[in-house]
Amino acid sequence: MKNLLLMVIAVMTGVSAFAQSSIDDVLASVEQNNTALKALKADIEAQKLENRTGIYLPNPEVEFNYLWGNPNNIGNRNDISVRQTFDFATVTGMKRKMSDRRNGLLELQYKAERLDVLRRTKQYCLSLIYYNALKRELDLRLEHAETLAGGYKNRLDNGDANILEYNKVRLNLATVKGEMANVEIERKSILSELKRLNGGVDVSVNESEYQAAVLPDNFDGWFALAEQKNPVLEYVKQEVEIAKNQVSLNRAMSLPNISAGFMREKVVGEAYQGISVGISIPLMENKNRVKQAKAAVRATEAKQTDSKVQFCEYLKNLYERAKGLQVTANEYRESLSSLNSAGLLKKALDAGEISLLDYIVEIGLYYNAVNLKLEAERQFQEAFAELMATVTI
Repeated sequence: MKNLLLMVIAVMTGVSAFAQSSIDDVLASVEQNNTALKALKADIEAQKLENRTGIYLPNPEVEFNYLWGNPNNIGNRNDISVRQTFDFATVTGMKRKMSDRRNGLLELQYKAERLDVLRRTKQYCLSLIYYNALKRELDLRLEHAETLAGGYKNRLDNGDANILEYNKVRLNLATVKGEMANVEIERKSILSELKRLNGGVDVSVNESEYQAAVLPDNFDGWFALAEQKNPVLEYVKQEVEIAKNQVSLNRAMSLPNISAGFMREKVVGEAYQGISVGISIPLMENKNRVKQAKAAVRATEAKQTDSKVQFCEYLKNLYERAKGLQVTANEYRESLSSLNSAGLLKKALDAGEISLLDYIVEIGLYYNAVNLKLEAERQFQEAFAELMATVTI
């Protein structure tokens, strides 16, 4: 019984923690469970090992010869030789440095993919918060609509209202229920996408209010920081450095290769042994490699310039959009903060100061303003999250 009680407490604690997951909790869970990131990480580890191949000395060569003499009286001959080819030390060092830089590119590739996965996850979470807030608002509207429909049903039964008025409140109630059904469909769709990103594990976000989001005061100053931290720009920058190093490596590979070893030759009554030294002069094998590497440098530099320009203009447009959406959201919030038309309109309707048609029209205008406020807040939060996702999440 004690073990059973502990299990129940553990399950209930887990359910409680699951039910109150925040955006940060969801992001941490997705980063841990996302199957695409796991596959990419495994692929990167394999590519790192591949980059470490081909940077060591060539395999040593061992050769043995056994030759039969003709005529037979001259005896047989056997030879044995061991040879090792060496690169210049500068070439070996350059190959290792290139390997390290390429592995650094793989790390940046993973960081960029991670940012993209978490960016999409956060956008889904922000949309879920929007629908949670809209659902909370629709719950209140449903309560008002049901109360109104119930009241007019009693009035219809008592002869104080006609069937047309009763049909209007029923239509109003049906409209609210339809909106709630659409919201629930959207919520389920978003939760399904979050589950997919979370490696098939269910997640939930019950928040209905956004965290405070503060836009940078100065775009240029913020962009200077974003430019340094963005993994995509850093990736392109490292590509330029690797291309330049490749020029130096290709030039160094035009140097001769040296081989050294031991050789022994034995015939009847005689034996010779000693060291052997050789040199390989690359006359044609590396032709045009330096020219190709220089062309690759020019191409990567052009790519870096284009990436920086595109990145800057994209963020500037996103920043201005977020700034405008923030103003719109604040205006809606300030306008509705001291206005609760739902209660006032209900009192006016009950007092006979306005007709049912006027009530439905006026309450529709108020509800529409609330919807616009929620939509403006959502768009601002999504634009802000998109802006910040270019740096880090």
